[in-house]
Amino acid sequence: MKAAANVCLRFASKKHLETVFRALEPETKKATTTRSEAVLQKDGSFLVLKITAKDTVALRAALNAYLRWINSTISVLEVIEAQAIHPCLDTP
Repeated sequence: MKAAANVCLRFASKKHLETVFRALEPETKKATTTRSEAVLQKDGSFLVLKITAKDTVALRAALNAYLRWINSTISVLEVIEAQAIHPCLDTP
């Protein structure tokens, strides 16, 4: 492996951290490509993403994919919480 990146993301909510971790953990268990590998860890209130790749192109692709997945999961959690906070959104 020639390229690597470590990303530490701090979460204000342990619930959000756990949800994002559990949502993405299966992606790290079986790589879809042989050009990169990812490891996901929890460290206190931080989500730690470690990616190693054969080249910078593969690193960028893997990093972008994981960051998009993380962002999407957080966005869904925010929508769900907004509906729980604002009962008027629950109307049929």
